[in-house]
Amino acid sequence: MIVTTTENIPNKEITEIIGIARGSTVRARNIGRDIFAGLKNIVGGEIEEYTKLQAEAREQALQRMIEDAQKLNADAIVNVRIATSLIMQGASEVMAYGTAVKTN
Repeated sequence: MIVTTTENIPNKEITEIIGIARGSTVRARNIGRDIFAGLKNIVGGEIEEYTKLQAEAREQALQRMIEDAQKLNADAIVNVRIATSLIMQGASEVMAYGTAVKTN
């Protein structure tokens, strides 16, 4: 599966637009990470626990988007975007979406 943020794929012709492929996950902080993050917040610097949590969420959302495109029998996903939104205090959604297409 070709996945790109561009609207075109070099050396490929988009022959059909199938529709939107999407994948999302909702992640919540946990008490263990919050304790370490609170300590890091006092001294400053990157909060690595949350960086890792967000990276895992992005990868899961991207994988779910790819699975959605495969169900649509797409060859590629173009114009891929990732969005994050707050669901409630301490929980956020990460969504990956793009246009599922057929190529030749």
